[in-house]
Amino acid sequence: MRAFLTAQWRDLLMVNYAVDPALLLPHVPRGTTLDPWRGDALVSVVGFRFVDTRLLGVPVPFHRTFDEVNLRFYVRRETPTGVRRAVVFVSELVPRRAIAWTARLAYNEPYRALPMRHAITGGDGSRQLRYEWRVGPRWTHVAARTRGPCAPLEPGSDAEFITEHYWGYTRQRDGGTVEYQVAHAPWRVWAADSVELAGDLTGTYGPEFAAVLSGTPHSAFVAEGSPVTVFRPVRLR
Repeated sequence: MRAFLTAQWRDLLMVNYAVDPALLLPHVPRGTTLDPWRGDALVSVVGFRFVDTRLLGVPVPFHRTFDEVNLRFYVRRETPTGVRRAVVFVSELVPRRAIAWTARLAYNEPYRALPMRHAITGGDGSRQLRYEWRVGPRWTHVAARTRGPCAPLEPGSDAEFITEHYWGYTRQRDGGTVEYQVAHAPWRVWAADSVELAGDLTGTYGPEFAAVLSGTPHSAFVAEGSPVTVFRPVRLR
């Protein structure tokens, strides 16, 4: 399997919400099923930084370092070699049109180009992270503060469940499904508090998801990140 993209994903702020599974079912790709955590269907707003991005091994000028904020949920697929636990994206925001166009063309992912910016301050003990994007005249943001030390994933935790999904599935325009693998080392994480997701959530995600994301998060944490490899998509039979 050939790599399509390599990069480093860094400073991943993950804010997670329990959601009625009925909201997600229309987005579930054919051949997969929802993957709940302890009975709860979860969605996550994830803000992070792409660093040293390369397509097919080639660095693209002015497109190597950028922000992304995505809204995703979790599915699984039974295969002859075992269960593949995966993410499905409802929305992916990036600051450059060429990035959005390439991802839509290669994977049919729901990318959208918007003005974006971020601020990350503090040290290992306490850091403040803020990712922002602009819909029309308004800036919307997701922000949090870390607390405690950075630590390996705790077995059985929701942080382990959320980060340890190494596949992606995408619905195609004709109703088919594309599968791709994402490889990275397990991440260390910080717990997070002072979590805030505010602004034009309806303009970003639509009214149904905005209603969920306006509520109290199920959990929040920050992952340190690592080098990653995203492999070429394969259409399922």
